Amino acid sequence: MRAKTFKGGIHPSEFKELSNKCPITSVFPASKTVTIPVTMGGAPNVPLVKVGDVVVKGQKIADGTGFMNCPVHASISGTVKKIQNCLVTANQMAPCIVIQSDDSDSTAYMEPLDPFTCDHEEALKRIREAGIVGMGGASFPLHVKLNPPKDKEINYLLVNAAECEPYLTCDERTMIESADKVIDGIAIMLHLTGAYGVIALEDNKAYIKEILDKEILNKGYSDDMHVCLVKTKYPQGSEKFIVKSCLGIEIPSAKLPADAGCIISNVGTTVALSDAFRLGKPLIERPLTISGGAVENPCNLRVPVGTLVSDLIPEPVKINEENLVKVISGGPMMGFAMVSTAFPIAKGSSGVVFLTKKEAQLYEEDQCINCGSCVRTCAMRLNPILIKNELDAGNVNKAKKYGLMDCIECGCCAFVCPAHIKIVQRVRLGKNIVRSQMAMERAKAAALAAKEKSEGGNK
Repeated sequence: MRAKTFKGGIHPSEFKELSNKCPITSVFPASKTVTIPVTMGGAPNVPLVKVGDVVVKGQKIADGTGFMNCPVHASISGTVKKIQNCLVTANQMAPCIVIQSDDSDSTAYMEPLDPFTCDHEEALKRIREAGIVGMGGASFPLHVKLNPPKDKEINYLLVNAAECEPYLTCDERTMIESADKVIDGIAIMLHLTGAYGVIALEDNKAYIKEILDKEILNKGYSDDMHVCLVKTKYPQGSEKFIVKSCLGIEIPSAKLPADAGCIISNVGTTVALSDAFRLGKPLIERPLTISGGAVENPCNLRVPVGTLVSDLIPEPVKINEENLVKVISGGPMMGFAMVSTAFPIAKGSSGVVFLTKKEAQLYEEDQCINCGSCVRTCAMRLNPILIKNELDAGNVNKAKKYGLMDCIECGCCAFVCPAHIKIVQRVRLGKNIVRSQMAMERAKAAALAAKEKSEGGNK
């Protein structure tokens, strides 16, 4: 079978062999505490507990009332010790709930629910109450994704099994070890959407196709879904390129997969969905890969959400501190370099990579030589250097015209740049400026509307 692909992209060294033979092992944080971000996808939540409260594993501890809110649950049983701002991925400070374990095995799971006999609204409510978000990094609430606007006809559910980031292998291991749950979760989503399922699997993991095909056949879903091999190329895992490779459909600029009749889900998300119905289990733990040249024992672990990375060192993760120069939350292409390992594993944390100097490729920026490598490589068909130049000049509006907000921050441009220009960093800063401007405009509009309403009421 010929693997499908898209135009552009790169072929970085994969380093999958470091951990893809390592089974997922469940571990508990060494300090017996978890630091759980109050919000891990969707609209900002508020704590439902206070310091001193005793909570049970699976109990809801943070939520909001909006459609985009997605609740957060205790991943261990114990006592709430602190509610404070803590370091999280992207080196931001965010509200977190710190729970100290009481060594109890108590749980507060929901009752199991048959996804094929309950009504649609009940199923969506179960998904929301389980706190399930996309586990590939974006952390978009699943109950929202599976409830698209009435004018969006969903024809395909694409499961992102590409795992194109170097080093990361937790999805690969999940498909090997929990193929039954992967297929069950897909079937549930197909039932809810009426779509057809396509599992996009990179051909460097083609051996897994036989495992998934067998499970699909055994469960009687051969007419409902199939595995599509896609070419091993970065950033194949991006939603736009999954759709392009598997279906030949272009997602328009500033549009979502739903606008192309698609919903996209991560492998881990399908397993969490199956557990939410079959076990009544909220999303309170996740698998992730720990790898990189500075790791003496690369591995795949399953940890409670909120586990500090520092709590995994030196056991079970052994780090060669002398060779370590960079810690990345996520993969090396789209992840965030962290100032410390004292940050928690969140629902969207697929891995932590510890890089040596050779791997990190720490170079000083040089002058652009106008070679055009970034343009040829960009799968989004943008001109990265023009965006970078306008941002450097402070011309954010011009950068937007060149496609600033269409950039998916995959890092291909920076990877091939002979001058080692940090284009993605500029883009992220530029996007933050745009978002701040939009927030200010919304605030001004809201203040003006409130003023007009007040003045109207006083007449």
